[in-house]
Amino acid sequence: MTTQIETDEHKALRAAVATLGAKYGRDYITRTIAEGRPPTELWQEAGKLGYLGVNLPEEYGGGGSGIAELSIVLEELGAAGSPLLMLVVSPAICGTVIARFGTEEQKRTWLPGLSDGSRLMAFGITEPDAGSNSHRITTTARRDPASGDWLLTGRKVFISGVDLADAVLVVGRTEDARTGRLKPCLFIVPTDAEGFHKQPIDMELNAAEKQFELTLDDVRLPADALVGDEDAGLLQLFAGLNPERIMTAAFAIGMGRYALSKAIEYARDRTVWKAPIGAHQAIAHPLAQAHIDLELARLMMQKAAHLYDAGDDIGAGEAANMAKYAAGEACVRAVDQAVHTLGGNGLTREFGLASLITAARVARIAPVSREMILNYVSHQTLGLPKSY
Repeated sequence: MTTQIETDEHKALRAAVATLGAKYGRDYITRTIAEGRPPTELWQEAGKLGYLGVNLPEEYGGGGSGIAELSIVLEELGAAGSPLLMLVVSPAICGTVIARFGTEEQKRTWLPGLSDGSRLMAFGITEPDAGSNSHRITTTARRDPASGDWLLTGRKVFISGVDLADAVLVVGRTEDARTGRLKPCLFIVPTDAEGFHKQPIDMELNAAEKQFELTLDDVRLPADALVGDEDAGLLQLFAGLNPERIMTAAFAIGMGRYALSKAIEYARDRTVWKAPIGAHQAIAHPLAQAHIDLELARLMMQKAAHLYDAGDDIGAGEAANMAKYAAGEACVRAVDQAVHTLGGNGLTREFGLASLITAARVARIAPVSREMILNYVSHQTLGLPKSY
């Protein structure tokens, strides 16, 4: 008896998305970056083909599948050199949270647009003074006793695609009336709300999607801007963070595959002395190892997506962290080896690999550092004492 790793439907999805990615490719992404604009054409076509909302419920315009399918979309676009970073944010995090915990009105308002790409939502959790410690989030929401509205105040940093978004799903905190302690809650904040200010961050990272710092100055929100149950904020938050880690793994694996493919092509064709350089083990073996590392990372990503789609949030949390760690490390090594294989050509604009050196680091840093993942595995999986 044999076990099929991917279904025929998944294989067909990979092939179809790969075709779309090849239509645009790395040159398209590079051009949009040079022009200072987002990859709108690719985003819109992916939306029309049903790829953006493949994980969202059919009754709201989605494909009715899961994170496993959405991760395939992002990986294959990345492998073609044309990844869409906002796939991690808009349908994977925000769409998932709203689909699982939003009110019927929130679902009707947001999910069809997130599915077809006509609307886009950013995600705001990171703060200047909180870093990896989400318990130190200071963005707070308080009730206006006269109207029942929420008043949201705080700051966020490194928030992707705010200039493209219709709203930001903001992680804030509210005071528990019983204990007086602050508890996490999620709010849908329109980007045109009064008191909502965005400032682009000057990044060395050369990407089509910009990063922003947000200032929320008593942003007034209606009572129904709160997503889900006020007392279930932590559960809802992790429902978004697990897909974020899985999709970051897909982003990294796709990037690593793209870089590796360019190196393999070069190693086959580049002849020094009497044979292609790929005939030498000093070139061939590191490329083979990079391929193995990417394949192993993909297997863990598939496990994490399977567990998440099956409703096992605890199991998915462990696997998603491991997948993100493995994919980030594999991506950095693959990009580094690809550049090294090309030698001086690896640093030229013509071959387009040098810019991936910076981009590959993102998967090690965001959305959670590799050190925090090792902390998680140390005390959650191995049962070792907590160090912080």
